[in-house]
Amino acid sequence: MKHVLVVFAFLMMSNSVFGQLFSKERLANLETFDNRLLSWGYFLGFNQYDFKFDYNNQISDRETDILVETQTGFNVGLIGDLRINQYINLRLEPGIYFTQRNLMFPGFEEERDFLREVKSTYIHVPLLLKFSTKRINNIKPFVVVGISRSLNLGSNENNPEDNSIGQFRMSQGTGYYEVGFGIDLYLFYFKFSPSIRGVFATSDELVRDDDPNSPWTSNVASMKTRGVFINFTFQ
Repeated sequence: MKHVLVVFAFLMMSNSVFGQLFSKERLANLETFDNRLLSWGYFLGFNQYDFKFDYNNQISDRETDILVETQTGFNVGLIGDLRINQYINLRLEPGIYFTQRNLMFPGFEEERDFLREVKSTYIHVPLLLKFSTKRINNIKPFVVVGISRSLNLGSNENNPEDNSIGQFRMSQGTGYYEVGFGIDLYLFYFKFSPSIRGVFATSDELVRDDDPNSPWTSNVASMKTRGVFINFTFQ
């Protein structure tokens, strides 16, 4: 996560960006951009997905909890923006997200039993409301809230094999709610918007093993995705 934040900070402090935003002339770039009813763009970014586990046995502790090792993933997608008024926009941001999480199950000695590499490719479609402040020179902060739906192409939901054969399974479709903030930066030729957003699944995603006493899944009451997206938008 540290190197993701370094990239974010580097772009935010780029001389080419801030040279245009805070020049002595204080010229307004793209003065009529926000008057458009519809606008389009694309985004590139990073993600870090995690899991939140709840257990049937509430005595669970660090020695019995499933450990999650997160990794930084990559996202890319498109943006459709509908202007509602001066301060509110409705946005659709379909994208594809690549990520991996490693799960470590306690009580096993061999790696083939205690380690599960969960590689996921999500088709992620959020519908967001964007609330902006008044534009100040070439800067306009905003917050976003909304709901989303994703399709996990690597879920293994319909795989007849389970953890006893080394296959970890999770549901293919998941719903989320999202909240975040960012800044619109009006450059000479385009609008650049770095943002950070938290996503939280609303349903249990774990597909249980066939064995009701499975050492991998029997004590899990729910497993829900949560994550952080850092996106760089170009419009």
